[in-house]
Amino acid sequence: MKFGTSGLRGLVTDMADAVVEAHVAAFLAHLGRDGRPAPALLIGRDLRPSSPRIAEACARAAMAAGADAVDCGALPTPALALETLARGLPSVMVTGSHIPFDRNGLKFYRPDGEITKGDEAGVLAALAAPSAPAAAPGRRLDEAGAARRYLDRARAFFPAGFLKGRRIGVYQHSAVGRDLLVALFEGFGATVVPLGRAEGFVPIDTEAVRPEDAAQAAAWAAEHALDALVSTDGDGDRPLMADEAGRFLRGDMLGVLTAKFLGADAVATPVSSNTALERTGWFPRIRRTRIGSPFVIAAMAELAAEGARLPVAYEANGGFLLGAEVQAGDADGDADGDADGATLAPLPTRDAVLPMLAALALAAEAGGPLSALAAGLPARFTASDRLQDVAPDRSAALAAALAGDAAARAGFLAAAGLPQAGTVDTLDGVRMTAGAAILHLRPSGNAPELRVYAEAETEARAAALVAAGLAAASARLGQG
Repeated sequence: MKFGTSGLRGLVTDMADAVVEAHVAAFLAHLGRDGRPAPALLIGRDLRPSSPRIAEACARAAMAAGADAVDCGALPTPALALETLARGLPSVMVTGSHIPFDRNGLKFYRPDGEITKGDEAGVLAALAAPSAPAAAPGRRLDEAGAARRYLDRARAFFPAGFLKGRRIGVYQHSAVGRDLLVALFEGFGATVVPLGRAEGFVPIDTEAVRPEDAAQAAAWAAEHALDALVSTDGDGDRPLMADEAGRFLRGDMLGVLTAKFLGADAVATPVSSNTALERTGWFPRIRRTRIGSPFVIAAMAELAAEGARLPVAYEANGGFLLGAEVQAGDADGDADGDADGATLAPLPTRDAVLPMLAALALAAEAGGPLSALAAGLPARFTASDRLQDVAPDRSAALAAALAGDAAARAGFLAAAGLPQAGTVDTLDGVRMTAGAAILHLRPSGNAPELRVYAEAETEARAAALVAAGLAAASARLGQG
């Protein structure tokens, strides 16, 4: 197991009970290094086959350390994070997010939010010097209300009935929050059509939508006369949303729309997100970061420290982070004022529900379809995909060669049908700007994959660039 862009990840076969228990014990020891050990650990999980067993190992580790093990059950990661902040207790979410079912992971939260890169180093240091078991073991407790309180946060902020007359499909697959989404949208007055429920685990990646999912979304939209199709990844912190024609809205475009809806004055987002953010002119301060929630959270905190009134962040996968409280009356999409006086509490971790509701609220305010929102943004389009089963060292070597060798870079771009790069950004991987196009290669921090991102002036051009980038990378790696 190792820390990546979103917690510890590893093969299920490597996540033996003893390994999991050691890492959870190290996390609690790190938090208690100031002499104030955590009294309890909140534990959540997704619907992967291995998650219940791993969650049980987390509970044993907590109790052995003298902390109560509070089982929050199967729930979305942002729901567990909200409970963490509300109760001032640390937590661990057992989830592998979108990666294949033969892998899983642990995502840790301090009482005040996601752990930092410094915390990761502290956990690894504690792992190397294990603590003795506590004199008195903790108790085993159950908490069934965290998921409900997560929905209540949205229900209190958005106007009652604002989705009345809308038909919304919920692609359920194996998402942990699939039933919560149905209840949420029905509660706002929508007619909800549950679709595609799966008993086995389906690894949905919101940044690399499979062709079969795109085709299915279009078919469902036509068959059920949908105004929108919504879903999330496995642990419910990355949205997947399609318009009335079943065309998926890119996560970074949802991020721009959500930031506008909330009235944000400062935005942090990774370098891979669409540059339409800057081209809108809506946001006085923008901070670009490396890919991964620890980096965008740190940048959002910096913006707050610099005096931002409402700092927010989002990732290209669509997960949205809220850095300060929002008054409902200040939001652009408060269509009828019913929610005036309500507030939306900060949630500085990826959330899938807020961007979906924000986009629908903006569409309701405008009196038009979701497709019109995307059409109103600057004409910049992104696409992404991945080469799977690429060892991290091979991905890193390719990125390093393209970053440091102009001749290698020129040859790679030529193979992808692009001219010589005008600028090269090595903040995270290698991001090459060639004319109006951008091609970005980056080793994944969570899985043995090479990520390829592209941005261009048309959707077709962006998709073609990704395909060309994948082909060129595959040839360089000897996979072609």
